[in-house]
Amino acid sequence: MSSSKLGVILAACLHVLLVSSMVSTGRDGHGLIGYGISMYDPLCAYTCRDVLSTSMLDCSDHMDMSESMGMEMGSDTSPECYATDNAFLDTLAYCISTHCRGVDVWKLEKYWEMNVAGTSPDQPLPKVTYQQALANMATRPNSTLVVGEDLNHTMSISDDDYQASYNAQAVFEKMERHHEAYGIVLLVTGAAIPIAFSLLRFLPFPGTLVTKFNAWFVDPPAIGSRHKAPIAGLFHMPTRGQAFFIFYLLAINIILSAVGFESRQPNSWYPSASGSGGEIASYLTNRLGVLSFANIALLFLYAGRNNVLLWLTNWSYGTFLLLHRWVAWIATLQAILHSLIYLRIYVHEGTHAAESKLPYWVWGIVATLCMSILLPSSVFPVRKHLYEFFLAWHVLLSIFVLVGSLWHILERFQRQWGYENWIYTAIAIWGFERAMRLARLARNGVKTARVTAVDQDYVQVNIEGVSGSGHAYLYFPTLSWRIWENHPFSVVSTVRPRAARPYTPHKHDLDVEKLGSSTDSSDGSSAERRDNVPGKIGLTFLLRTKAGVTQRLRKHTSLPVLVESAYGPHEDLSEYPLLICIAGGVGITACVPYLRAHAGATKLFWGARSQGIIDAMAPSLTSVEQETFVGKRMNIAEVLHKELSDTAGTAVVLVSGPSEMADEVRCVVSELGRKGNGIKVKLVEEAFSW
Repeated sequence: MSSSKLGVILAACLHVLLVSSMVSTGRDGHGLIGYGISMYDPLCAYTCRDVLSTSMLDCSDHMDMSESMGMEMGSDTSPECYATDNAFLDTLAYCISTHCRGVDVWKLEKYWEMNVAGTSPDQPLPKVTYQQALANMATRPNSTLVVGEDLNHTMSISDDDYQASYNAQAVFEKMERHHEAYGIVLLVTGAAIPIAFSLLRFLPFPGTLVTKFNAWFVDPPAIGSRHKAPIAGLFHMPTRGQAFFIFYLLAINIILSAVGFESRQPNSWYPSASGSGGEIASYLTNRLGVLSFANIALLFLYAGRNNVLLWLTNWSYGTFLLLHRWVAWIATLQAILHSLIYLRIYVHEGTHAAESKLPYWVWGIVATLCMSILLPSSVFPVRKHLYEFFLAWHVLLSIFVLVGSLWHILERFQRQWGYENWIYTAIAIWGFERAMRLARLARNGVKTARVTAVDQDYVQVNIEGVSGSGHAYLYFPTLSWRIWENHPFSVVSTVRPRAARPYTPHKHDLDVEKLGSSTDSSDGSSAERRDNVPGKIGLTFLLRTKAGVTQRLRKHTSLPVLVESAYGPHEDLSEYPLLICIAGGVGITACVPYLRAHAGATKLFWGARSQGIIDAMAPSLTSVEQETFVGKRMNIAEVLHKELSDTAGTAVVLVSGPSEMADEVRCVVSELGRKGNGIKVKLVEEAFSW
């Protein structure tokens, strides 16, 4: 084999290894590739520099072949050498002048100053400017550089070598722009589609059409009859509406992972001798990495209870938590594939032993491993039986995912290409969510919770000096060393009644001229009159005591509490003439505010385990038409068929109770909506998800 052919082969191998490892330093970029960051502009100048980078200069530190093939390959020519070597500067200037016709001189001078010696922020300036280097050449070069051979005098670059390098950089940057664009598509559509669909509720569609559409495509479980009740105790079946959006998320991720790839030959980074498989594999694994980062930002957005999408849409927190889990699976799978494909590339090229010792590799493994552990440790049985452990573990591993991903990028590319901005986005979303929690807590301060036992199953908690609606998260820091532990509870009432005071007559009340001739009292005796005293601002909660915090509450009558409120303001149901509430047990707490506020007719059907909770809630339900079922099962299908068949107008069915009850109501309402018969009905489910 001739020396020139050997040089070409070695130069090609050098490019492949450099592109694969790409542990590089450079100036900070601002934005993303294609959106504020350009990798190779002007491309013609970068191409000339790329071709020359494989040649040794007179001032290079010469190493033998075994040494140069180590992980420090390519660092044998220093920035100072590039900045001062006449042959290199003259050859580069001649190449640029030949191939960059039409590019403004100021742009070429800027490139020359910033990139001739390298890309480090503190590198030396070239000893001459671009135009000075051109002026130093007395005649046109009469010899052509062979890639990989020494550069010791002014030479020209062959068209074949230039084209191969040009193709390599052009297609690589194009692929990187695609990666970032597709990541933006994922993040933007993941947020915009829920907003867009929520706006449809403001369009004047016929009520019967909306009822039928919801009954067929939105409300029922995707498969079977379970939604809130877990399937085999392991996972929750999405509704059909949720399933459509989950299908979109799966489809868009698969599509964006598979389209837009391009291979160009000749290619100095991926020679045709090695086929295009390695080239496409490199593009694919980079694509998967960027999409995984975009999905990480999206899953943090979906997870927060201060999620801005909750303010901009009518989608429930439970829906976003479900989407959070699905996006987490997608992002984790993409991270695993990203790691496996790079592992295959490095093993195939024989560089795995060296690469796996580098910090960027280690941090990438940390992030991928933590994501992989998070999935099985977040399944429903763990969340149900080990919630406190799950919560702490989830937060801890999530921090490691963010730190590992961020350092994976910074150790490999520093801040040159903006990949870290995806992680900064996720951190910003999470930081905003946590800051909002702290702000809600700080606004309410430390309060006192008064605990009253209702019966053996329930306790009532009253907290004065706090207002809010929907539900609130309560922290009882003295009940556990885990002071961060909190639980959501529905707000039953926001006004606490004051005890009546004996009526004390004022002086003007005894003035006969002001009272007139009559001294009769409507209540018969002024001594028995009471002042009309307004109630106190405060929150009332009704809790079912199980294991953990709620059980320990029974041992206290008064204790400090932190209130994070208020969340989930009640949906406006004023347009519905009839409100039908189906409640189970402590689920009545979510129904009471609706029943109190509704201007139309209201009916309550309430099943409870014991009479105690019914007696405790009686003062709040004095004006509500109701039917209670104590210690026996409510026939939900019979109740709803009767009530809705008698409804001439529009009705809304609100359900709050055990999972099985909620699922039965969902299925019955959907069945009635599909049958039609002029029924116009809306389903509202009040439930906590975690």
